[in-house]
Amino acid sequence: MAGRERALDVVVFGATGFVGRLTAEYLAAHAPPGLRIGLAGRSKQRLARVRTELGRGAHDWPLHVADSGDPASLAKLAAGTRVVVTTVGPYRKHGLPLVEACATSGTHYADLTGEVLFMRDSIERYHELAASAGARIVHACGFDSIPSDLGVLVLSDAVARDRAGKLTDTTLVVKALKGGISGGTVASMKGQMSELRANPAVRRVLGDPYALSPDRAREPKLGTERDQLWPAYDAALGMWTGPFVMASANTRVVRRSNALQGFSYGRTFRYREVFGFGSRPTAPVLAGATSAGLAAFATAIAFGPTRAVLDRFLPKPGTGPSAETRTNGFFRIEIHARASRGARYLGRVEAQGDPGYGATAVMLGETALCLALDTDRLPPRAGVLTPATAMGTTLVERLRAAGQTLTAARVSRSSRSAR
Repeated sequence: MAGRERALDVVVFGATGFVGRLTAEYLAAHAPPGLRIGLAGRSKQRLARVRTELGRGAHDWPLHVADSGDPASLAKLAAGTRVVVTTVGPYRKHGLPLVEACATSGTHYADLTGEVLFMRDSIERYHELAASAGARIVHACGFDSIPSDLGVLVLSDAVARDRAGKLTDTTLVVKALKGGISGGTVASMKGQMSELRANPAVRRVLGDPYALSPDRAREPKLGTERDQLWPAYDAALGMWTGPFVMASANTRVVRRSNALQGFSYGRTFRYREVFGFGSRPTAPVLAGATSAGLAAFATAIAFGPTRAVLDRFLPKPGTGPSAETRTNGFFRIEIHARASRGARYLGRVEAQGDPGYGATAVMLGETALCLALDTDRLPPRAGVLTPATAMGTTLVERLRAAGQTLTAARVSRSSRSAR
């Protein structure tokens, strides 16, 4: 990939949107001196206003007018920078032209998508092109799916250091989460539900737990790993669990990471994600109510009349919660795993800040810095990748330094060592 001869190191595309602006704010506060950063979007006037509000550190950042519907503007944008981070979604609708531009010009790319269909299209169309050009196309660099993807990577590394075998049954449990609803996420969900109704083939893709695998033939047969849809008591975890709304994207990203790394997590690695409700008497009621609510919401946004009613109350793309809500938000995640030699491990992923906004801006901002500054420390891969396979422990270290928690430790010995 081209280096310093390009005019810029990082461009934030969608900088006038809510999360785009938060990402730009993060970079203005945390990027090292000398890093060449630009802002891109459809309106130069709005970009100029954002730049002014970012403060003195951003006063000379170049502005670039580019539109997801104008391939020529995207090609020019990609050719002039080393890294593009984009918050312009829904990605299934707007994202592929920028992926193509970056893959063609050998420009690193990162986004916030949790859209499996978009990631699948990106892989099928541009993986080989990006690989040949040396571009890292990295999807899911926010709350979708960095906690999951890097959390499992940290667990796998701990198991390897202990010579405890490989990962087998692994369950991510969301223990606590506080934050606002993302308008962009809602828009993506609505688009996906519309496609589901119109195209049965889409249903088959979304129903495949290994839909993003680069080696589907070597993966287990369909039906071995299903996303949890209803409440259940998990004896191994000692708690009631329910569905986690982001599991359908996160689990597929993590499985792609395993396959891209030559199945380094293990050939018997099995992964799922749930929301944990604890073991109190009220737990099954809460789990049941949450499951029913998610099912009702999915049904409501799938049909025109009910969707029209919901649209009056749901946030719109480009909007978000107040600064106080973003600051007071947080997430707490545990990842429970068993290694192939019997030992049990526990991973923790935690961060302060609204998961979809404050914490995500940190994740995307550090991703941009990682791709721009740490290329000599990154895994030697190119193509359409995941956070774990594109940046690995280098990004883990950055996020830890930024105040986020990513840890893993053995919590029990194997039965063999106990004997």
